Amino acid sequence: MEKKVVVIGGGTGTYTVLLGLKKFPLNLSVVVSMMDSGGSNRVIRDEFGLLPTSDIRQCMVALSSENADQTLRKLFTYRYSLGTGITGMTFGNLFMAALTDIYGGNQEKAISKTCEILGVKGSIIPVTYDNSHLVARYSNGKQVLGEHAIDEPDGELVKHRIVEVELFPPAHANKKAILAIKSADIIVIGPGDLYTSILPNFLVKGIKAAVRRSRAKKVYVVNLMTRHGQTDGFTAGRHLDELQKYIGPVIDVVLVNNKNKYPREVLKRYEQEQAFPVVDDLENLQKPLVIRGDFVSERVYEKSKGDKLTRSLIRHDSDKLARKIVSLL
Repeated sequence: MEKKVVVIGGGTGTYTVLLGLKKFPLNLSVVVSMMDSGGSNRVIRDEFGLLPTSDIRQCMVALSSENADQTLRKLFTYRYSLGTGITGMTFGNLFMAALTDIYGGNQEKAISKTCEILGVKGSIIPVTYDNSHLVARYSNGKQVLGEHAIDEPDGELVKHRIVEVELFPPAHANKKAILAIKSADIIVIGPGDLYTSILPNFLVKGIKAAVRRSRAKKVYVVNLMTRHGQTDGFTAGRHLDELQKYIGPVIDVVLVNNKNKYPREVLKRYEQEQAFPVVDDLENLQKPLVIRGDFVSERVYEKSKGDKLTRSLIRHDSDKLARKIVSLL
């Protein structure tokens, strides 16, 4: 019987993990954050009245069959760079919006049908179908509504740290997400933006409790770089502490990159964004087990034309991560 692996997250980090894991004979599920409000998701939410689909779309592409039409896969990641009002939108998001309309506003059915078209291996599970937004409270007492405003903070806000995040209005978990978590053999959390891709999942009512009750081995993949305005100065230990502040001391294994020889020109570009490599300070821990290794991709990633959001240049290597995760089974 195939082992059950559940990945919890959203964004590029989750895409990277899935890309490697799908190559193994696993019963694979991904629980995806539904709080995104930036870029093309702003249009999806504000103008179409739908829940955000960018993180779902990335998971679909990652888990799509290698036998699927390659042109179709490229279309789903294509981002328009020309055209009034359409610049920055992705074809995949527009496709799912159209399909939702065809199915009478049933976004769940549209997601299922899109997975069928792309030959997705595994289950893509939105963490909730409730329309909710992320709220962050900062050390200066100010509250900010919306994932995009937190991800790309303005002005003086970047000088203050996030002290708490919550959802407004409260959201309730998708029952399929609860079932997947309860039956998992391994739960993989991260990598990804801590406050805007990872933690929003555990703010949904029912998810934290399901993870804590699950007998699965819980694995946390630490980010490679800090994020200005969110995790400035965060070490690996600070990332772990902040995660467990929301879900409790349930992490069994932490995967930490120990290759720090990043290309100098890339580090300079990160420095311009005030982002720096995450320092490993997890010595002498009895729990969780800390596994160090070279988990970095040799490739430097550039964002596509029309993409106005901040993206990771340095990313984890999907195959290296997947091999280590599978070895824990």
